[in-house]
Amino acid sequence: MHRPLIAAALALAGTAAGAAETASQQIQPLLPEITAWRRDLHQHPELSNRETRTSKIVAGELKKLGYEVRTGIARTGVVGVLKGGRPGPKLAIRADMDGLPVTEEVDLPFASKEKGEYLGKTVGVMHACGHDAHVAMTLGVAAALAKLRKDLPGEVMLVFQPAEEGAPPGEEGGAPLMVKDGVFKDFRPDAIFGMHVVSALSVGTVAVRAGGAMASSDTFRITVRGRQSHGATPWKGIDPIVTAAEIVTAAQTIVSRELDINKEPAVVTFGIFDAGQRFNIVPDKAELHGTVRAFDDGMRKQALASLANIAEHVAAAHGATVEAKIPLSPDSSNPVNYNDPALTARVRASLETALGKDHVQEAQRWTASEDFPHLGRSLNAPSVYFFVGATPAGQDPAAAPSNHSPKFFLDEGALGAGSAAMLQAALDYLGYAPG
Repeated sequence: MHRPLIAAALALAGTAAGAAETASQQIQPLLPEITAWRRDLHQHPELSNRETRTSKIVAGELKKLGYEVRTGIARTGVVGVLKGGRPGPKLAIRADMDGLPVTEEVDLPFASKEKGEYLGKTVGVMHACGHDAHVAMTLGVAAALAKLRKDLPGEVMLVFQPAEEGAPPGEEGGAPLMVKDGVFKDFRPDAIFGMHVVSALSVGTVAVRAGGAMASSDTFRITVRGRQSHGATPWKGIDPIVTAAEIVTAAQTIVSRELDINKEPAVVTFGIFDAGQRFNIVPDKAELHGTVRAFDDGMRKQALASLANIAEHVAAAHGATVEAKIPLSPDSSNPVNYNDPALTARVRASLETALGKDHVQEAQRWTASEDFPHLGRSLNAPSVYFFVGATPAGQDPAAAPSNHSPKFFLDEGALGAGSAAMLQAALDYLGYAPG
């Protein structure tokens, strides 16, 4: 193990003073084990809905700590419940477990060499988004809470979720499937917390914001059908490529001319334009795939409706027909990741207690999306989601390889910061008072 990294993490976890000593003291002796968990998981990542080894490790550790454990939720999901010795509220903490179809390019002794199957192809698998750290930190929080059980108010549910990155085509998965499978059937939390490591922040810092923290996301597919012809006589056909190109161009006006961007930002992106097989043949079909992102539900609905309207009428103007799946399916959409303002104020105070006020930032809105908000919305329960810095000190976070990059690197000092921050937030929410 890299002793300098562990020493840095231990030092970071011990920086809190006064009231924060409860969290930092509980996490400090656990950091070597948290680090070992993270390295093992990093070396053995698993793709969405295939997290069998990871879930087995998680379930085993929770059982050793005395948690009531349920497995097999949403295929490989694991839930652990700890009942405190005193009455109090119910809190859920969520950690995602899946890796990505990315071949690792970071030179680490525990770098992933794993392979998996994705879209019918053999691919490298990597924890390029940091979910290995989320699992390890949450297991560390689990261990710390278990030691306090006798004097702990309320109950805590730890939700280890598969397939946050999206289930394979033809499968359900992630937070929506956990809800569908009854994850909260016997335990209805009063609030839900989550966290995510990010390269956009330096190690030792965390960030949180009230309101929309991450955008909604809707995947779409537009199929334009024309009439095939020879490329030398296009007037004998109906060109779906020209039609689809005009749909792409016209869709740029949705954000620039239709949405009130004084209110919130929004994004319409086309990622796939698929048509034709030969240079001199006008094909009979073109397909467009993309995503819509927004921070306001009304703007989200307006953007989706406008995209459908543009596709229909541009196609009609060219004599083509269109099949627009906007959104592609309910499972392809995520709501705005919305942090309840009142609860966010409480959590921010806890983060400042844990790490010091200077180490807590106001998070920027992030147009990436998460399926985490499905959990809170299923219960109409408030939730808070915060970010944990992963980029080494002295390195510009803006220039660091981003999450999902094959070069994504997590400074293990983040493990101490994230664990202490989440533990403090949980203890404060439950009303724990150290003796």
